Amino acid sequence: MTPPTHDARPPYQQAAEAIRSEIAAGKIKPGEQLPSHRELQERFGIANMTARSALRVLRDEGLIYTVQGRGSYVADFVVRDKDGTVVMAVEAKGSPSRQAEAGGPAGAEAAGSLTEALLAVREQLRTLNAEVQSLKQEVAELKARQDS
Repeated sequence: MTPPTHDARPPYQQAAEAIRSEIAAGKIKPGEQLPSHRELQERFGIANMTARSALRVLRDEGLIYTVQGRGSYVADFVVRDKDGTVVMAVEAKGSPSRQAEAGGPAGAEAAGSLTEALLAVREQLRTLNAEVQSLKQEVAELKARQDS
């Protein structure tokens, strides 16, 4: 899928958007490896540095992570705030980088514990956010009473 020629954005942004769309649509799943720089060059008709820039954009957004010498992979899940800004991205359990950094399959189990902890934190954040929304509602009601 070549980016449209009428798109005024720089080629790296067009390529990043195409990959982002594939991730969002589930065509490239969490933990899966993305195409190499060379494959992206051929697919989008862009230079090597342009392909690298597209992946850098996605990495900065937290959608992917890169393992030196192995390639780029889709993050397992991404936590965003209400504005859509990435707050936290977690690599897939048992991914090559987790195993390499944590010392093989045993390290992957430790990474799994980290993932579970992060999921628990995410749930706590959701609960706190709900409480904040409730408190905001109460404050609005109190202000309305005070103004009456």
